[in-house]
Amino acid sequence: MDSRKAGIIIVTAGILITLIAAVISTKNTNRVTAFTGSDRIALIHLSGTIGFSQDSSFLGSVTGTSSTMADLEEAEKDSSLKAVVLRIDSPGGSAAASQELYDQVLRLKESGKIVVASFGDTAASGGYFVGAAADKIVALPSTITGSIGVISTVPNLEELYKMIGYQERVFKSGPYKDMLSSSRPLTAEEEKIMQEITTDIYDDFVDAVANGRGLAEDQVRRLADGRIYTGSQAKENGLVDELGGKREAIQLAAELAGIKGEPQVVEYSQGSGFFSFLRGVRLLLDRTDSLPLPSAYTTIKY
Repeated sequence: MDSRKAGIIIVTAGILITLIAAVISTKNTNRVTAFTGSDRIALIHLSGTIGFSQDSSFLGSVTGTSSTMADLEEAEKDSSLKAVVLRIDSPGGSAAASQELYDQVLRLKESGKIVVASFGDTAASGGYFVGAAADKIVALPSTITGSIGVISTVPNLEELYKMIGYQERVFKSGPYKDMLSSSRPLTAEEEKIMQEITTDIYDDFVDAVANGRGLAEDQVRRLADGRIYTGSQAKENGLVDELGGKREAIQLAAELAGIKGEPQVVEYSQGSGFFSFLRGVRLLLDRTDSLPLPSAYTTIKY
């Protein structure tokens, strides 16, 4: 065996060992104690675009929603926790995934724990939706938040398909079965259906904010026209309770939970850097046989 082949084998073996280590590492939730004390508060992160992907992708679509969901479920079962600080840094994403996280935050509260949402750089749209389930919201003055609303998109690639010579023959069981096809524009009736769906999901968003923030529905609707707010503006409009960062959110959670002195903060860490890159490689390999094609699909997002 020449030195070149031996080198290739060694490098390949090294990569495989590293990948195996990365896969194993992603199955564990690391915890770092940030403070010391007798009472425990969990610090859980929601970062990146909200969706149902399993973990981070090195291709630029960053989502840890499934990890956040698992952390919230674990915190719900942990009787040693008195409160949870949910650190949100997300522009939003899937309406369904946001709803699932919102419901889990409510279950966390029902388990007897205080939940304080701490907004980072951005907690908008679906990010704000999830935060609205918390007992209190703390945002930085410069946090970008709000963007309360829903957007639905249905791609129309008809002209592109003509250019490349792509054609479809459609056989359907009902008049609306192919209404999300990208090979043709929506009809007037289909546009009405999509608008009704979008409005229905928007109404759920408004109800969630009104219930979570203790605001009148008409007041929320005046604020929920899709615009973004700074943290300071959000506080003025009743969308945020206090201005501050992570430390202030932890202190507020401790106060609401009746914790005296410095609490013990247990940070649920998802990992970062090279291992996140490798988890992205693993996710890509897991999903290469089911990558979506630009045909019949739509996106409904907060």
